[in-house]
Amino acid sequence: MEKEQVIVGATKFSKGDLYIGQEWLIEAKTCMEPKKSFSIKKEWLTKMKEEQFATSKLYSALCFDYGDSKERYYVVDENTFINFIETLKEKGV
Repeated sequence: MEKEQVIVGATKFSKGDLYIGQEWLIEAKTCMEPKKSFSIKKEWLTKMKEEQFATSKLYSALCFDYGDSKERYYVVDENTFINFIETLKEKGV
């Protein structure tokens, strides 16, 4: 299993960035109180892509939750999603 490398100032489930292996940059946005909705700002996705390029990561995702610690959701671009689906098909999943 790849070792996680967290950027200074970021924790696994709080606002900030984390690296997973050599391939992934995860931008984490976490609510501190439970909410029924969550807005994703385009500037977050733009910044995430810039950081992905600057850190030479193959993939990036925005991770968020609704502050209830039940589930986390990940936003990826279309190319990453297509690559994920193709990988699943190749593995027969």
